[in-house]
Amino acid sequence: MEKVVKTLTENVNDIKSLIQAFNETLENIDKRLARLEKVDSIEHRVAVNQIDLSDIKEVLERIENVQKNEIQHINRRLDSHLVKIGKAEEDILILKSK
Repeated sequence: MEKVVKTLTENVNDIKSLIQAFNETLENIDKRLARLEKVDSIEHRVAVNQIDLSDIKEVLERIENVQKNEIQHINRRLDSHLVKIGKAEEDILILKSK
């Protein structure tokens, strides 16, 4: 009888050890899942931010193209005004010399 009780006690202790090991394994799995959720969240934020950045880049390129065209137009107008000013100065110098 004493041998049976000892065997049962050992079996109960083995079961307790197995349950404890199982609980530790579950805790490790929970920790890993939590880290994976964080990684997924970070990847999602990066993906969203990349979309936002590409949209911003496209808008900036469009603005740059518009500005280039406007600057070219302004430069052409300034050139024509400078030519007119140059001609006016020339006319003034001619009139002064007479």
